[in-house]
Amino acid sequence: MPRVDEHGVIIGADGLARCPWAGANPLYLGYHDEEWGRPLHGEDALFERICLEAFQSGLAWITILRKREAFRAAFAGFEIERVAEFGDADVARLLADEGIVRNRAKINASIANARAARALGGGLTELIWGHAPKGRRKRPATTKDVPAVTPESTALAKNLKKVGFVFVGPTTAYALMQACGLVDDHLAGCHVPKK
Repeated sequence: MPRVDEHGVIIGADGLARCPWAGANPLYLGYHDEEWGRPLHGEDALFERICLEAFQSGLAWITILRKREAFRAAFAGFEIERVAEFGDADVARLLADEGIVRNRAKINASIANARAARALGGGLTELIWGHAPKGRRKRPATTKDVPAVTPESTALAKNLKKVGFVFVGPTTAYALMQACGLVDDHLAGCHVPKK
């Protein structure tokens, strides 16, 4: 059982301090240590994160991590061009796929978002990273210092919706910003190096 220090970070069996949400599950540990908060670029990679954040809405993130490979297989590796071509037969196939979260609204949102991403003039990377906060800020001391929404995430959600994205409110946009390294919300005592 990991112990929690005075700053709210957990000390794992390996002796490393981590953000408390990382817990002890190997999937969470790997995601926390190797992906979350690290700068991510690339159209399809960012599209995958948008989709997964939308599918996570109302669920535990571990559910998405456990199903991630099934999501990748079901959604053609999250290749924007391929998902944008999905039709009714694909929706039916996805709704029958027990390996993923079978939510019609979220499936339809992923397809609509692929079409919106394909139509972007400047690209998804430019649109998302254009909302990164300016300047560096200190890492939060505790989880109480981590916001759920910021002016930047509100603007990102608004601009994504403006170009045709759905299922991306300010809270989902902020979770995307955290996951893709636009902000660094690893706690101050966390072992993950600052980027």
